Formats: sequence, C-alpha cells, structure tokens
Amino acid sequence: MTIVAMVSKDKIEAIGNVLNDPRRPLKERFRALFTLKNLGGPEAISCIEKCFSDNSALLKHELAYCLGQMQDERAIPILISVLRNTDQEPMVRHEAGEALGAIGSEEVIEVLKEYANDKTPEVAETCQLALSRIQWLSNQKKESEGLPENPFASVDPAPPANDKDISHLENILLDNNKPLFDRYRAMFTLRNLRSPESALAISKGLKTGSALFKHEVAFVLGQLQDPSSVDYLIEGLQDLEENEMVRHECAEALGSIATEKCVEILKTYLNDSKQVVRESCEVALDISDYATSPEFQYADTLSLV
Repeated sequence: MTIVAMVSKDKIEAIGNVLNDPRRPLKERFRALFTLKNLGGPEAISCIEKCFSDNSALLKHELAYCLGQMQDERAIPILISVLRNTDQEPMVRHEAGEALGAIGSEEVIEVLKEYANDKTPEVAETCQLALSRIQWLSNQKKESEGLPENPFASVDPAPPANDKDISHLENILLDNNKPLFDRYRAMFTLRNLRSPESALAISKGLKTGSALFKHEVAFVLGQLQDPSSVDYLIEGLQDLEENEMVRHECAEALGSIATEKCVEILKTYLNDSKQVVRESCEVALDISDYATSPEFQYADTLSLV
C-alpha cells in the first residue's frame, strides 16, 4: 500500500491549508509543501495549485519544483499556465519550464519551443534545456546509455554522462561555448562522484555562465553538502550585483551544509533588500536546524495535522 493510500483526503486538505495560509511562517509552509510532494496524488496537486497566487516568488518557485519532482502528468496544465503567465516572476516561470522537462512528456514540446525564445533569458534557457531532456528521453527509449543511478533520487534537468575524469568534466562545465545541456551533464556527473575534488570543480561554476547556470551549480552544491564549497557559496550570497535567483540558491545550499559558519552568514542576510533572499535565508536556517537535529524527516507536517 502506498503512503498516499493510507492518508485521508481530509488530512491532505489540512496539510494544504497550512501551505496556503500566508499567516503561517514560511518554514511551516515549506514543510507542508514537501509533505504534499511526498504524498503525491490529485488532492496534493490540487492543494499545490491553489498556492500559485501567493506573493512569495520563493514559495511559488518551490511549488513548481515539487510538481516536476512528482512527475505526475496531471500537473502539466498547471505548469503550462504558470509558464505562460508573464505576471509571474521569472524564477517561477523558469521553474515551471524545468518541471515540464522533469515530467518529460512529449505533449509539451510545442509549448517549450514557443518559450525557448522568451525575452527572459532564464525562461528561454530553461525551456531549451527541457526540450533537450525530452529529446534525450526519447532517444533513451531506443537505445540505453547504461548510465549509473542518481544517488540523490532527484529528477534532474539533464542526465549524467559516462565519464569519471574530473579534469575533463570540469573543462566541459566551465566552457561557456559548450551547449548548456552538455555542461549540465558534466555537472551532474561531477555531483554523482561525490568527492571533495568534484565538489571543488562544481564550485568554480559559480564564477562563470548565466544566472540559470550558476543557480543550478548552487543547487547541486546544496545536494552535495561538501564543506569545501562553503566559501564559494558565501561569496555568491554576498554579491549584491548577482541575480537574486543565484543568491537565493546559494543561501539554501548553505542551509543544507549547515556548518556554524553557514548559519552565521545566513543570519546576517535575514534582512536583505531582496525578498527572495530574505525568505531563502529563513528557510535555509530551518533546514540547518533540521540537519543538526535528531528529526527523522524534514517534511513532517503529516504528523502535525
């Protein structure tokens, strides 16, 4: 029996009420969101959909991310609507495009092509990547590449490559003339190697490339949780000229690494001029509290409703 089969519709709606209540602390709403993601199913998707009218770009971006990770085709119309809505913040629209790529259905190809030339670079690049992933998935049906499993269990914007040469992978990662899809493949291959050397190679990506690229670098460093990347992430957070999408992801990665140095720097940016950075630091500190606690699961709202 699946977890969702054991949870009543009333309980799912109660968790959804936490997510959709703007009076609740953002960290509680995040935990509710990830609880819904883990539960899955149409009721959970419906609860997530209702929250796209919120005024927090950070939360809405995370809504789209979770819908993509759920890989449920019932979320496709919701994500297309968000991608098309130019009143939504660029980081929200970008995440909707990425989520469509994560679901991987060929039915969204025409929509992604339409927005692959969007005037917002982050949205355009994301849709281009999503198209490349769907094409790759289509080719996979014909011929398996025999790639290693992803140890992080995330649905990534690009697959890893069959390569273990860190120096070669780093060269691809940092080459702005390479297709973004190839650079992402190198990034996820380095991540999956899970060594201080590969983490350092990825960290150098915060120094080059587009905002979209650097934001993904920071996300991957958060997955790795390697202390060798902390100084790079702090520099990214402190750079007030950097795109807020990158700064927010640096903050959340620092929360995942959760060293004392990470916690102290996050506290200093709780009053940042950018809402998405302030909120990211708040959520990151909650993640760091979880990382250093005996709590079994971050997304624990189910036990509280």
